[in-house]
Amino acid sequence: MGLSKCPGQDRRFWKSDSTSEEPCPHCGKTIEFWKDDPRRRCRSCGELVRNPCFDMGCAKWCQFAEECLGVSGTNLMDETLCGVLIKEMKKIFEGDQRRIRHALAVLDYAELILKQEGGDPLVVKAAAVLHDIGIREAQKKHGSAGGKYQEIEGPPIARRILQSAGVEEDRLEHVCRIIADHHSAKSMDSVEFRIIWDADNMVNIFDEAMGGTGEKDRLKSLIAETFKTETGRNLAQQRMV
Repeated sequence: MGLSKCPGQDRRFWKSDSTSEEPCPHCGKTIEFWKDDPRRRCRSCGELVRNPCFDMGCAKWCQFAEECLGVSGTNLMDETLCGVLIKEMKKIFEGDQRRIRHALAVLDYAELILKQEGGDPLVVKAAAVLHDIGIREAQKKHGSAGGKYQEIEGPPIARRILQSAGVEEDRLEHVCRIIADHHSAKSMDSVEFRIIWDADNMVNIFDEAMGGTGEKDRLKSLIAETFKTETGRNLAQQRMV
């Protein structure tokens, strides 16, 4: 016999701050989330969007969380860590909604590709959230947000964030190596790296196309030449239709 809904997860007991409105990272339209909604589908563009303010409440510590919510303990831990990283990313970007939306859109696509390609979910999600984390520091130190400067400045910032979040050293190092290569692909070729590469390019290529500079033939060529996973290529081709 299953558990009845506990007060900590029963919305009848929640206050007005239990909901939030967030812009869709794909189209910018507002989505209303309950705090325990991991994701909701945007009514405007139809994309499934992660809740950047996701809060498990008592499920963080309750021994019955898995039975109550129907979500595995591992997934609950991943969601909690992802929420922490998103908050840190937002602090560093200081309200820059364009960059915040970009990171969240890359995260959404990375999770879709991850389901088919496999890999370490924690590494993929952390790298997706933090892949551009060196942009501001690159601008301050080098006067440019160019990719080569992001690859220099991003890993030390990501390392501090991940260490504070308690991420194990081997996974932390993997995330930092992905960030250090996410523009140049000079030395990384793990499945997690390929997922981030494709998710980032998915957002970048179609953002450019929406600006009016990307014709269909050119997009087809870019997809064929750029994407590193079959799942990423398939998703990109579906977006063209």
